[in-house]
Amino acid sequence: MEFTEFWTILSTNGIVLDIPQIEQFKRYHKELKYWNEKINLISRKDESNILERHFLHSLAILKYVEFPTKARCLDIGTGGGLPGIPLKIASPLIYMTLCDSIKKKLKTTEMFAKHTELRNISCFYGRVEDLQLDKQQLRHYDIICSRAVAPITKLLEWSLPLLKQNGKYVLLKGGDLSDEIGEAIYDYPGIHCTTIDIEIMGCDWFTNEEKKIVLITK
Repeated sequence: MEFTEFWTILSTNGIVLDIPQIEQFKRYHKELKYWNEKINLISRKDESNILERHFLHSLAILKYVEFPTKARCLDIGTGGGLPGIPLKIASPLIYMTLCDSIKKKLKTTEMFAKHTELRNISCFYGRVEDLQLDKQQLRHYDIICSRAVAPITKLLEWSLPLLKQNGKYVLLKGGDLSDEIGEAIYDYPGIHCTTIDIEIMGCDWFTNEEKKIVLITK
């Protein structure tokens, strides 16, 4: 996939980016590919598919979920900045915190954010549950997102106290999630889960790979 096709597919699916935003994605793409040869940020077999399998996958959230204009967002296990950096580029007014427990990944991702000139984006090195030690972080986030990092129950265990009362989890997952969701509801009976099958016009990969968004509210 080339950037012209990437831009067209996004527009077709209601995700509109301007030219400066596409330039930010080009810079991010170039650096992610370069540094992935030195640090394992994404699967090496995906290096030729960054636009569809990583950027478009991250941005698919915006087709189905409306972010408040100045939402405070937390990306758990961000790795190479996914989905946090694409979401921030596409929604420049949100506040984004990228969290990862692997220092070399987070330092590289912090560099990506600076080089793409993103504002109101911060990085937290450590386990996400350590954020609970800061009282200012409790019930701080409107949206907590994550991409294939851990089972739902674990994500809730690590971060539920950080979510605002009317906030939501937006999780990128795939395959049959019935057991995983059932376990989460059993362990946390106060939550409500909704599963959305990702369908992106112009890119069959999401349907073929059974990619999904899981929305969780308290």
